[in-house]
Amino acid sequence: MRAAVVTSFGGPEAVEIVEVETPEPGAGEVRIKVAAAALNPVDAGVRVGAFGGAGRRLGLGWDIAGTLDAVGAGADRQVGEEVVALHYGMGADLGSHAEYVVVPAAAVAKAPTTVDTVHAATLPLNALAAAQALDLLSLDPGQSLVVTGAAGALGGFAVRLAAHRGVTVTGVARPADEEFVRSLGAAHFSTGQVAAGGAGAVLDAAQLGERAPAWVRDGGAFTGVIPGAQPASVRGVRTAAVEVAADGARLAELVRLVDDGVLTLRVAETFALAEAAKAHARLAEGGIRGRLVLVP
Repeated sequence: MRAAVVTSFGGPEAVEIVEVETPEPGAGEVRIKVAAAALNPVDAGVRVGAFGGAGRRLGLGWDIAGTLDAVGAGADRQVGEEVVALHYGMGADLGSHAEYVVVPAAAVAKAPTTVDTVHAATLPLNALAAAQALDLLSLDPGQSLVVTGAAGALGGFAVRLAAHRGVTVTGVARPADEEFVRSLGAAHFSTGQVAAGGAGAVLDAAQLGERAPAWVRDGGAFTGVIPGAQPASVRGVRTAAVEVAADGARLAELVRLVDDGVLTLRVAETFALAEAAKAHARLAEGGIRGRLVLVP
């Protein structure tokens, strides 16, 4: 099968399309014939060596939408199911930017029925990360939350999920994104001017660093999106950073929110798998609203 990988770090030109053996599922695993797989900033991080792995072949791609093609022993799934899944790809030699991918059966959920496969492929990584980040914050209805990067993929899901739970959200983004961020359910909008100590919690999807924790009231909560990079606790503020985990049951809940019209999935552009390097170049240009999606 064909797969997008990197064997040396660098720019978009470091992405290679190689021929490899089609993986076989082991016990408790399933193989998915990939129909679409989103490209995310974490893939660019792998490509440039931000997570290590020098001298090894590293696979690319975490999001998956496709069809179950083979089922390992003990995996309670059926061949032919249309599914979505998160492939936790850190350090893996193959990812979802391939014609086939093997994942634990527990990572899989039935695909949404109200959107096409390309849109479905934008759900797993960013929606799971947003949901799990909100879990770390443990907010009740009526509490206040600032979400930075509110027009981005992860931040946008966080705004919508929090607002759906009754949390009062302030979205921080560029001025041109105000209408969109408010459409997600943000009660307030800011381009970066937030009162110090005025928020019950902050989810820093934009990785603003030192500015964002200052917005949290004493005893509040802060969650970042780079594992291990959260600031030290001051003024009794709980600090954490989300490390996304594959969770098929939680993903199924998010799929239901898509089908119920609560979550909207955004696609900016599609590329053939053979154009993976071109897709990385487009990602590097920035200014994208919605995900870039590879289609094998």
